Amino acid sequence: MVRCVPVKGYFAENCFFYIDDATSHGFVIDPGAEANRLLSLIKREQWSIEAILLTHGHFDHTGAVDELRKVLDIPVLAHANADRYLLDGEMNLSAFCIGEKIVKNVRYLNDGDTVCLRNGSSATFQVIHTPGHTTDSVVYYCQKDSIAFVGDTIFKGSIGNYQYPGGNRQDIIESITTKILTLPENTVLYSGHSEETTVGTERRRYFY
Repeated sequence: MVRCVPVKGYFAENCFFYIDDATSHGFVIDPGAEANRLLSLIKREQWSIEAILLTHGHFDHTGAVDELRKVLDIPVLAHANADRYLLDGEMNLSAFCIGEKIVKNVRYLNDGDTVCLRNGSSATFQVIHTPGHTTDSVVYYCQKDSIAFVGDTIFKGSIGNYQYPGGNRQDIIESITTKILTLPENTVLYSGHSEETTVGTERRRYFY
């Protein structure tokens, strides 16, 4: 099950929960704000959250990380390049909006790694490095459920902003065309700032 929970800090952002229906264990992806609201939802639904997954290090995707991991006692997973953003308020944009916000002590992931739930779930997420919006951007793709959490690399009907620090137009186009739109066309794409879409829809809309 995927639950989208729009949250609002300085910006509005889509936080996601991936929950295994059989075990109620899962992940939270990009908890950008409203930590107390997210914690209340977890408690009410009786979910066991095993880790926080970050698609990239911009502050609007990480704002609730420290509060969640303190209460839940869970690790934070991000790409190996993430400290470039997580530890620098200018790179993660927080210094320009809310004052410097940093996130320390994450576990690093690399392209091709897999992330699995411990408690008997067969769902496995492949880590796909998709630079362009940021150098640490990743997609979490689950072949079993035909879903991918794509952060800010691609949206419904548009592509991510490549003009922030570390962004690059050529890189984001290459990431989209060679790594995301080559996934099966029925793959549902869950992004940080738009409604869900599918690989097939975006192939037809922009690139094919």
